[in-house]
Amino acid sequence: MSISEVKKSAETRMSKSIETLKNNLSKIRTGRASAALLDHVQVEYYGSMVPVSQVAAVNVIDARTLSVQPWEKNMAGPLEKAIRESDLGLNPVAMGELLRVPMPALTEERRRDLTKVVKNEGEDAKIAIRNLRRDANDTFKKMVKEKEISEDDERRGQDDIQKMTDKFVSEIDTLVSQKEAEIMKV
Repeated sequence: MSISEVKKSAETRMSKSIETLKNNLSKIRTGRASAALLDHVQVEYYGSMVPVSQVAAVNVIDARTLSVQPWEKNMAGPLEKAIRESDLGLNPVAMGELLRVPMPALTEERRRDLTKVVKNEGEDAKIAIRNLRRDANDTFKKMVKEKEISEDDERRGQDDIQKMTDKFVSEIDTLVSQKEAEIMKV
């Protein structure tokens, strides 16, 4: 593996982290119900944690209400508990086997809670980027150890990876601040 291949691989993986962040931020809605809102909520299903969408049908009833229809009768309770305990601040209502999930009105407090969720998503993305930087730098160290590249080449490669990391972290900060502004806009 060459230095340019390591940099290209790191850049590709960092770009994927940014796309994941954009996808996660798009699921955080300010006023309307969205089935994607529950995508990252995990529920216990026969001893393992799975996304809600794998054990139930999630649909939008109206602009402010979601319905969650479990595929198995015994999953209504665990689904209700998982949604209630998620960081989304939702309070599902059981109606037989069907769960109705009303979207809370966006009070100032709710907006602040959503900005905390956005900041956590941003921090998770930064951690992923930093882990990719570490992996690339470890690859350079192995290449020096195996005498595939010189120490000068390693230093230049690490500098390039650091610049790339800084660029992606800056992009994450921009995305997070834009989403926070969108949420706090009255």
